[in-house]
Amino acid sequence: MDSSDSLRAEPKTWSSRSVGGSLQHRIFYRLIRFGGRKAAYGLLFFVALYYTLFRPSISRKADPYLERRFKGAGFFKKRLNRFRIYVNFGKGLVDKAVVGILGPEEIRVSFDDQEELLHLVRRGKGLIILTAHVGCWQAAMAVLHFLERPVSLLLHREEGDVDLQYYEHQGGPPPFRIIDPRGYLGGVLEMWEVLKKGEVLCIMGDRVLGEEKNTVPVRFLGDWVRLPISPFKLAGAAGVPIAVLFSCKKGADGYRLFLERVIRVPEERGRGNSAFIPYAEAFAQALERYVREYPYEFYNFYDLWAEAQTEKATPGRKVDS
Repeated sequence: MDSSDSLRAEPKTWSSRSVGGSLQHRIFYRLIRFGGRKAAYGLLFFVALYYTLFRPSISRKADPYLERRFKGAGFFKKRLNRFRIYVNFGKGLVDKAVVGILGPEEIRVSFDDQEELLHLVRRGKGLIILTAHVGCWQAAMAVLHFLERPVSLLLHREEGDVDLQYYEHQGGPPPFRIIDPRGYLGGVLEMWEVLKKGEVLCIMGDRVLGEEKNTVPVRFLGDWVRLPISPFKLAGAAGVPIAVLFSCKKGADGYRLFLERVIRVPEERGRGNSAFIPYAEAFAQALERYVREYPYEFYNFYDLWAEAQTEKATPGRKVDS
């Protein structure tokens, strides 16, 4: 069972295509339909063990993160870390399929900060939800209907990707609008339209989909990475807040959705990239707090650190919350 985020991606080429073939996915989907979540979890254990022991070219894709999160881990600890992160990763994929195949009532999602998020939306100026490849963000998307506003998601998928989104199992349209970053101007005009209508826009803040010139260097887990600044540029231009929203596994059949922080970018125009470094840093710090608490729920298997320039971020203004 695999994610739409490819574990085969080479350091300089990220792909959204799944690792597993169509048959492998169909086996899991059939098992979920007739055996439920527990049966799929049981098979998942052996699949994760197989990849950890016999497919190092794939299992090593988690190493750039794991080596920084667990500094000094020995030979056996490294392999245990790989196994644990892929088991958790697979559980998230199973849970995503469970929502689509068996229904959303099969997954419990708690959200302690619902009223605060609703308050941001009800201001009527639009809202950017900035999340990352952590927990089960698909489960979070499934419950955002409470926001009382149309939701759009910036999402890149390649042709031939056999890993179904949860709504695709039901054969119906997605419950949110999908904006393809490969479109005209990277989908910027569509995203701008969403915000000007006072609607909700969801973006992954830990994945660079455009050109490197639209990124800035920040520290994450002790080393430099490059993060996109388009969410912060959009927020500043449209005058909308950014809600940093994460999810984490909670028990066998549940997830906790929480508002990690709110980032406010002043409405200023004509600023260079360096002006957005403090906001990218704020997101990186929020993500680092997350992985300190939930170390085996970070599922961005692209090497964020490979191409980052070793340059120090220019000190910026304090980020408003």
